[in-house]
Amino acid sequence: MPVGKPLARAPQTFTDADTMALALFHRAKGTIRLALPLGLGKPVTLVNALTRAAVADPSLKLSIFTALTLQRPTPGSDIERRFLEPAMDRLFGRYPDILYAELIKKGSLPDNISVSEFFFQAGVWLGNDYAQRHYISANYTQARDDLIAQQPNVLAQLVPQRGDAFSLSCNTDISSDLFAMRRAGEMDFIAVGEVNNALPFMQGAAVVRADAFEMMLDPPKQFELFSAVRRPVSDEQHAIGLHVSRLIVDGGTLQIGIGAIGDAVTNALMLRDRERLDDLWHTAPFPLAGTQTGPFATGLYAVTEMLVAGLLALFDAGIIRREVDGTAIHAGFFVDASDMYARLRDMPQATQAKIQMMPVSFTNALYGDEQAKRVARQHARFVNSAMQISLLGDAMSDAAEPGQVVSGVGGQFNFIDQAFALRDGRAILTLPATRKSGGAVTSNIVWQLPLTTVPRHMRDIVVTEYGVADLRGQTDEAVICRMIAIADSRFQPDLLAAAKKAGKIASDAKVPLAHSNNLPKAVARWLAPHRKELFPDFPFGSDFNQIERVLLSALMQLGDAAGSKLQLAALIWSSLMRPKHPNEDSAMARMGYAAIPRLTEGLQARALRGALRSLVTNER
Repeated sequence: MPVGKPLARAPQTFTDADTMALALFHRAKGTIRLALPLGLGKPVTLVNALTRAAVADPSLKLSIFTALTLQRPTPGSDIERRFLEPAMDRLFGRYPDILYAELIKKGSLPDNISVSEFFFQAGVWLGNDYAQRHYISANYTQARDDLIAQQPNVLAQLVPQRGDAFSLSCNTDISSDLFAMRRAGEMDFIAVGEVNNALPFMQGAAVVRADAFEMMLDPPKQFELFSAVRRPVSDEQHAIGLHVSRLIVDGGTLQIGIGAIGDAVTNALMLRDRERLDDLWHTAPFPLAGTQTGPFATGLYAVTEMLVAGLLALFDAGIIRREVDGTAIHAGFFVDASDMYARLRDMPQATQAKIQMMPVSFTNALYGDEQAKRVARQHARFVNSAMQISLLGDAMSDAAEPGQVVSGVGGQFNFIDQAFALRDGRAILTLPATRKSGGAVTSNIVWQLPLTTVPRHMRDIVVTEYGVADLRGQTDEAVICRMIAIADSRFQPDLLAAAKKAGKIASDAKVPLAHSNNLPKAVARWLAPHRKELFPDFPFGSDFNQIERVLLSALMQLGDAAGSKLQLAALIWSSLMRPKHPNEDSAMARMGYAAIPRLTEGLQARALRGALRSLVTNER
C-alpha cells in the first residue's frame, strides 16, 4: 500500500526552483532542518535553490542531514584531466554540481548552513576539514534514528511520477520509514519533491500517494542522473570472485556490494551456473575452500541494502529466482551505471514487481517480523569489502590513519551482525592481499590496525585472491595461521615474526608449503588461459570505449610507478626499446599528445607511451 500522511489534496506544484525554495523557507518560518536521501535520491535542483536562498539571506537557517553526496570527479593532475574531461558527460552523466558540496570544497559554506553526512562518496572528502569534522559515524540502520534526533522539519526527495502517484524509487532506505512514522503521528515534517522521470518507477513500498507531498517541483528540464562508472576487474579481483563463488549455497540468500569485486563475484556465479569452472578448479595454485561448485537448481534470494548491477544480472540470468512473498530481491537503495536505470525503467511491470525496494530497517536487520525473516534468509552469505584486516581478524573498512573517513560504516556491520544472528548465515569480507602506492607494494593484511570498523570478536570469513580464511570460533593462534595463509608471500615472514614476537603463535610455526607461492604471477598464470573468454576486464559492459580501456590499463601502470624514479625510468626505457602498441597512435591522440613520438616529447607523454608498450609485452 502507498505510504504517507494523507493531506486530501495534490501538492502545490512549482516549475521554478528558486520560487519554491523561498516558499518553503516561508512555510518553515526561516529555518529548515532538511532530511535528504543519500545518493541518487537528492532533488538537486531544489537543494541548490535552497542553498542559494540561504547564501543570499543570512537570516535563513539551513541544516542538511544526508549521506553519499554524489560528485563527478575533479581531475587531480594533468594526465587525469586529459583522460577524464573529454568523456566526463558520457561516463558520469550530465549530473549537476551540488552547490553545498562546492561551497564545502572551497571552504566558503556560510555559518547559517550546516551539512552532516553519515557516509561519504569514497575518498572524496579526504583532507577536507569541514566534512571530516561534521561526519556522523553510524550503522545504516541507526542513521534513521540519528536523523530523527535532528528534528527534521522538511523531507525532500527526487521522485518519478506515474499518474497521481510518485515513487521513492532509488531511496526507500530511510524515507519510507519516515513517511510511515508521519502517517502514524510519530513525526511531523513537510514533504517536498522534485520530479525526475529518468528514475525508474519502483513499485510496492516505494509508491507514495501524491497527497503525501505538500510541494512538488516539476522543472521544465529534468537533470541527467549520476552514473557510477564501472571499474575494470583485475586478476586479483576475479580470483576473489572465484573463491567466494564456492561459498554460496544453492537455495540460499545473497548480498553483495558495488564495485569490481562485486562484479567478479557475479561473473563467477554465472560461470558456475553454466558449469564453466570445472577445469579451473583443477589448476588452482592455492588450496581451495568451499564445496559449492554446481549450478543453481533452486536459485538464490537476495536481500541487500544496495541494489547493484551484479544482482540485476543474476536476476536476469535466472540465478536469483527464489522468491519470498513473491519477491526475488529486496533492496534499500540503488546508485549504479546509467544502463541499470534503463533496465529497471524498461522492465515489464510484472518482472519488476519481483524486485521490491524496502527500508533498510527491513533489509539490514532482523528486527520486526523476525521469525519470517529468519525463515527467508536461509544460508545467508553477506559479501562486503574491507581495506585492511589484521592477523587477529578485525577489519578496517571506512577510515584510514590518522582518522580520516574514506567512506563510512554504512551497512557493513549490520550484515555481519545479521550473519551471526542467523543460524546458518556467514559474513564474508573480501580484499586484495596487497596494494600499490607511490611505486611501493604494501600488505593489506597487517599485524595491527590503526582503526577498526569490525572488531575481532565478529571475525568470520576473509577472502583474498589467495584463498579463504574461515575464522569463526577459532583460537587466536588458528586465526593468525589462517590469515597468514591467504597473505601475499612477500609479507608472510614479517607477519609471522610479528605474531611470534607478541606470543600469539608457536615459536616454531612456519608458513605451510601449499601457501608459500602466494604471488601475483601465480594468480595470473592460473587465469591466463581463460582470461579473455571467461574473465573480461568488464564482465557487464562499460561506458569506456576501446581506446579508453587500453588507456586505463596504461594509466594504472603509470599510477603504480608514481613516486618511484626507478619505475618511471623503466617506463621511459620501454617507450624507446619496446614494440609499438597497436592502438598507440589513437591512445596518445585521445590524451591530447602527438600520435607519433618525437625527440622533444615530454616525460609524462613518454612515460605513458612506455606504459602502453609494456602492455604489449604483458599480453604476450
